[in-house]
Amino acid sequence: MNGRERREFVRKHRTAVFGYARKERGPSMSCCYYVMDGDDILVSTMASRGKAKAVRRDPRVSLCVLDEKWPPTYILVHGRAAIEEKGGGELLVRICELMAGQPMPEPERKRLHKLAEEEQRVVVRITPESTFETPPRHVYSPEDVKTLSHWLGSTLPWDAD
Repeated sequence: MNGRERREFVRKHRTAVFGYARKERGPSMSCCYYVMDGDDILVSTMASRGKAKAVRRDPRVSLCVLDEKWPPTYILVHGRAAIEEKGGGELLVRICELMAGQPMPEPERKRLHKLAEEEQRVVVRITPESTFETPPRHVYSPEDVKTLSHWLGSTLPWDAD
């Protein structure tokens, strides 16, 4: 995949595994939904959760964007994140609309805004810097073992074409 195809893959999907450095022990990962804002990736979380705390300590994060179909394919996105205190309610609405596959009626939008306020939701804005892609390797039947190969993946800058 070239850079344009990788960016399109990220735009067309909605789930990822969010990776960040923990204060102690090893790295942490958390499944999440995300939406795009231009080239930035937005994730909703509560201000007191690990993702928000970690981003405040160290803005370097990664997202493993998942295809959601079998066989699973993915692209890693590496970037820098920042916490935005405002916009948590509207982001929660956008993510719920993405999950439901339809617009949220006004009563539900109000409930989501209220919930975001109660939960002290913030926006994690990720500015992608690079992507890593590994060609898919799948065995659907014993015959596929004959052509199985494990070649290297590649890293590209986010804005590369």
